Amino acid sequence: MIAEVEAGEILRVKRVVAAVDAGQVVNPEGLTNQIEGGIVQAISWTLKEQVLWDRDRILSRSWESYPILRFDETPDVEVLILSRPGEPGLGVGECAAGPTAAAVANALFKAMGVRARDLPLTPERIARAME
Repeated sequence: MIAEVEAGEILRVKRVVAAVDAGQVVNPEGLTNQIEGGIVQAISWTLKEQVLWDRDRILSRSWESYPILRFDETPDVEVLILSRPGEPGLGVGECAAGPTAAAVANALFKAMGVRARDLPLTPERIARAME
């Protein structure tokens, strides 16, 4: 997994490339769709999603108040499938989640020299990591 980011006032993921080894692939389009969806969901978790609360209650009580990646923030995603006919098929259900977050965090480090370790990677958390 490789993430290309733009580090300005906010961190924006511009492009992600994933190489997937799933053994013998029976349905390449389905596999690609699964990985693409997982990457977009993981970017949303990595950059935005969090339940907000104060001392008394949860503040994120609707989709309007819950931070989530918007369509215009979705990066270009390229999925490369390593097809290995004759090998057992491997599951790819949720395999994009961890590597996506790691790729984005590593791209942030490459762009700004910041090792942010708390998600989501909001501007406030990135600023704290720079201190």
